[in-house]
Amino acid sequence: MAQDHLCHALQRKPMGIRTKCEILNSLWGLNVQPTEFYDKYLEFDAYFAYYAEECDVALHDGGRHILARTHRDIVEIAQHLKNSSTRSEIKQFLRNALPSPIPTNADELLDGSIDLAARLLLMLGFGRLRYGFSGKQELVWSENSLGEFVSGYFATPPALRQERVKLERVFNARNLGRIAGIKIEWTKNLADHLLLVEDDMTVSIFHYASFLECQKNSQIFPDGFVEETLRTLALLFPQTDRDTRNWFRKQSSIRNIDSKAMKCGRLRMQDRRIESFYYWHDRLVDLKQFFDEAEPSTISQWWFDRRKRVQWYTFWVAALVLALTVIFGLVQCVEGGLQAYKAYHPSH
Repeated sequence: MAQDHLCHALQRKPMGIRTKCEILNSLWGLNVQPTEFYDKYLEFDAYFAYYAEECDVALHDGGRHILARTHRDIVEIAQHLKNSSTRSEIKQFLRNALPSPIPTNADELLDGSIDLAARLLLMLGFGRLRYGFSGKQELVWSENSLGEFVSGYFATPPALRQERVKLERVFNARNLGRIAGIKIEWTKNLADHLLLVEDDMTVSIFHYASFLECQKNSQIFPDGFVEETLRTLALLFPQTDRDTRNWFRKQSSIRNIDSKAMKCGRLRMQDRRIESFYYWHDRLVDLKQFFDEAEPSTISQWWFDRRKRVQWYTFWVAALVLALTVIFGLVQCVEGGLQAYKAYHPSH
């Protein structure tokens, strides 16, 4: 009889390949076999690092705040989420699994399990965790189905109408830092994607492209949302740019970043227009506006910032003239000093 790997405990480590494959296939309707897990096209290890971390945080304090204990529990709740069940309907179903006598924190146990399943299914920061950090955008879903909530959250019409925004090739993740001084924060919460924080000096980027590829047939995310999110990654990580590839490789060597983020395709000219983005339109406008308005503040930023060619050449010509002036001035001072020394010490 085949072993049911989904019955393993959420905190059991290490998680085997077969268990991971069963989770992927059950959550997202895939057909990943153990021999295909380390596929060259998709990178699942980054997602399962997130999966394990979320389970550890949810089961803090001996698991006193959550009912789920096994991967099977998560998969069963996720199935209700995908079937458009309301939160109250899912809670009613889960009440049958409550121990007897009924705990005083029964609602907390049920809500904690539903929020964990929703986080693992969609990589969105549902729930308010007492311990741990799920992301800056904490989503509180309390009624209706999960699909209705997610559609309502992401499908808000763009509020910023700026037709002159141009997403040139220089606008990529590598240049955000070296030109505009914007720090990148690699987020695990899809709701934080492209969000500017810390006085607009840090931007959150959701890099789990393999996860997004698995969501293309999702009935929960709005139509076109997943494809557009992948296009934002193709915009920020142009796979044909050798310098960006080298930069991304260095980032991946020190962080657990999904390598698929650097392989999201190449955008055509019409795909780079701001009006081709709907769900991420406003955040892209904010990020691009800050990028355009940022002035170089360090020597390295002055060197790499060639968005305004005339200004760049003027600055470096002036810097060169200043440097030559200082050098010649020093030479003249040294020569003058030597001449004065010889005048007072002719025998030397």
